Amino acid sequence: MTIKDAMKQRHMVRKYTDKPIPVDLVEKLNARIAENNCGHGLNLSLVTGNSDGLGSVAKLLLSKTVNNYIILAGYDTADLDEKLGYCGADMILYAQTLGLNTWWVGGMFNAKGARKNMTVVDTRINGIIAIGYGQTQGVPHKSKTAAEISRYNGETPQWFINGVEALLLAPTALNKQAFMVRGNGNQVTLTCDSGHFAGVDLGIGKYHFEIGAGKENFEWA
Repeated sequence: MTIKDAMKQRHMVRKYTDKPIPVDLVEKLNARIAENNCGHGLNLSLVTGNSDGLGSVAKLLLSKTVNNYIILAGYDTADLDEKLGYCGADMILYAQTLGLNTWWVGGMFNAKGARKNMTVVDTRINGIIAIGYGQTQGVPHKSKTAAEISRYNGETPQWFINGVEALLLAPTALNKQAFMVRGNGNQVTLTCDSGHFAGVDLGIGKYHFEIGAGKENFEWA
C-alpha cells in the first residue's frame, strides 16, 4: 500500500483490540519517527503498552482500549504546531500502510501522563496519536467540495486538482476542513482558520496537498 492509497483508506478509529503491535512494525515506526525528528527538529516518540497519554475524559467516554500512541512534541518554536501537523500526518498514513489504525487525539490527551514516557522533557506536547489494530476500520466523514476550499487563477492544472482531492482527505480538528488553497502558476498558498488547532491543521493540509499534487510540480508561496 502506498501513502496515496493510505489517504483514501484511513479513517479515525477510537476503539482498539488488545492485539500488540509486532516488534518488526514497532521498529519500522520508530525508524520513521527518527526520520521525522531529524528532518524537522522534533521529539516525536512511540509509547507501547500503556494509556498514560490519554486523558481521563477520553478514557471514560470514548475509549479504554488505547494502549499505544505517538507523542507529538517538540521545542516550543513559532512553527512547532505546523511541523507537528505535517509529521503527524506522515505518521498516520505510514501506519496505515503497515495495516494499523490511528486516532489523532488533539483535545483529550494527558500531557503529564505522556511526558512520563519521554526522555526529553523541555518540550511542548500538543497531542498524541493513538495507534494499533482497530475494532473497526472507521467510517468516512462528510466532506466539503473542491469548489468550497480552492481557487486557481486561470485554467486549473491536473496537479492542482489532485492536490485538492488529497487535501479533502486530510483529518482536521472537529472535521471543519477550514482550508483555502489558492494557485497561480506553480505558486500555491494554503491557509487554515480552525482556531486553536489552526497550526496543526495547516501542517496536516500541506502534507496531504504535497502528496496529491507532487512536490515537484509547485512551490509554496
